[in-house]
Amino acid sequence: QEVTTTPARRSGVATLLLRRAHACALSGATAAVAAALMTVTSVALRALTSRPIQGDVELTQFAIALSISLCLPWCQLRGANIIVDFFTQRLPVARIRTLDGLGTLLLAVMFALLSWRTGVGAFAVHAAGETSMIRGLPMWWVYASLAPGMALAALIALLQAWLHLRGLPLDALRGGPPR
Repeated sequence: QEVTTTPARRSGVATLLLRRAHACALSGATAAVAAALMTVTSVALRALTSRPIQGDVELTQFAIALSISLCLPWCQLRGANIIVDFFTQRLPVARIRTLDGLGTLLLAVMFALLSWRTGVGAFAVHAAGETSMIRGLPMWWVYASLAPGMALAALIALLQAWLHLRGLPLDALRGGPPR
């Protein structure tokens, strides 16, 4: 069941995170659609002319990795990740909120570490001058493009953990696109 609120009930931070997550999700969806269109075009060219788009596989890998990274904040914001509540479904609500808060805090730490290490990896790959095999594209672009989505997901998870642990509703972080 979807929970929505009016924009007036959202804090400034929640509104900012919601807007950024929505923009990231739209960008991620655009990258996925572009990868799909490029793949269809390459397959058609291969069938019709025996000349596919050179490097289509590496371009698809880049675009899908970017898409996933950019969609993570929206997924976290919407609570659309997998939750196994088999062991906790009979616990009191307060205990479930505490466990959800701790789990979300751990997720925030994981997203932050992934963002940090991906950023560090971008600098290392840039310094090494690594490029993709077929197109010769700089690999640091890929690494650098993954870090912002994970960083935003970390911030969202951190705010969600705080709300859980304080016993406050997550309503202000859910809902449709920002208004």
